[in-house]
Amino acid sequence: MLTLKLISEETERVIRGLEKKHFKNAEETIEQVLAIDKRRREAQQKLDANLSEAKKMAAQIGALMKEGKREEANAVKENVAQMKETNKALEAEMDNAQKELTELLCQIPNIPYDEVPEGATAEDNHVVKSNLRECKEGDTVGNWDANPVVEEARLPHWELAKKYNLIDFDLGVKITGAGFPVYIGKGARLQRALINFFLDEARKAGYTEIMPPTVVNAASGYGTGQLPDKEGQMYHCEIDDFYLIPTAEVPVTNIYRDVILDEKELPIKNCAYTECFRREAGSYGKDVRGLNRLHEFSKIEIVRIDKPEHSKESHKEMLEHVEGLLKKLELPYRVLLLCGGDQSFTSSICYDFEVYSEAQKRWLEVSSVSNFDNYQANRLKCRYRNAETKKTELCHTLNGSALALPRIVAALLENNQTENGIRVPKALVPYMGCDIID
Repeated sequence: MLTLKLISEETERVIRGLEKKHFKNAEETIEQVLAIDKRRREAQQKLDANLSEAKKMAAQIGALMKEGKREEANAVKENVAQMKETNKALEAEMDNAQKELTELLCQIPNIPYDEVPEGATAEDNHVVKSNLRECKEGDTVGNWDANPVVEEARLPHWELAKKYNLIDFDLGVKITGAGFPVYIGKGARLQRALINFFLDEARKAGYTEIMPPTVVNAASGYGTGQLPDKEGQMYHCEIDDFYLIPTAEVPVTNIYRDVILDEKELPIKNCAYTECFRREAGSYGKDVRGLNRLHEFSKIEIVRIDKPEHSKESHKEMLEHVEGLLKKLELPYRVLLLCGGDQSFTSSICYDFEVYSEAQKRWLEVSSVSNFDNYQANRLKCRYRNAETKKTELCHTLNGSALALPRIVAALLENNQTENGIRVPKALVPYMGCDIID
């Protein structure tokens, strides 16, 4: 949630940022925020003045009673009683204004950093790095022309999964429904190998492993921005008012909700493996076939809590970590800087990592690494105490997939298929216990 301080002190910057994110009626909405806040502050000022006056009048009543001026004292008492009724109305006005203000602020997305490019759709995202060729300034998804050349015909991963008995999509439909695959034999072992590999790499990079719940309350969903923006995308347990998590970001970041940290504790680096659940199915056809889009999937998440002046460095380190994983998996990848119109509701800046599917001849997103500035922290009331000033300040929160498994598995199967089976990348051999899946 944007802070009132930012909105009031840097109004024009906020409006420009919202327009870059293609938020409708940005100027009118910000004007409305400022008007409601003004109404709230004016009520507060009147209430404070009345309370101060009432205190003086209470002292006056005592003095009048001592002097035997009972009638005058009673008149002052009547004024105090009337003032109490006025104060009740002022308190109600403040409460209503605060509620209205909070509801409106929750509808306003985070504003992007200046380096975030203009653009409305995924086609406008900038390709900033790839292991296929050096990227040029102005490279976008729309004009990217460096896809790998694959001369041999490749089977898509859903056919390979059936051929080698790795994943049973039909069995998942029988047990639950579409989007809930069943992993079998070496397919299950590949899942476990990737999970352990990603967690071990995170541990080596200094992340503390967390095993959080996979259901959260509404307050947690609100804290990280999934609620009220994305409730339609989450599985809701209505009786208990719990939500199945769409990502480990939600429970792990909420560890620090309503917490004041010592500056020396920062940056905090956590990682977590969880199952993730998302109701949205997306479009029909090849884009959602096989592992391309699931309702339940495994993912390792890295989360950081940091000081404002260090969060950009943390973001850089997280990007390098994810890139290192893709290098070790020997996959063709590219890194995208998302344009304003394609950013998430809560992010200030976001980079996506995509791997190339040789059979589908398309790029598959496998990670998003975001810096949320203090947007989530403001909702979470996640703060730290400045060592010098002793004052509390909002933290910055960051997170990223490191990595999401389904599309990684799809790319590994498709890109490593040989006449003898599926070649296992060297980094995974110790975890798989074999160098070929046959």
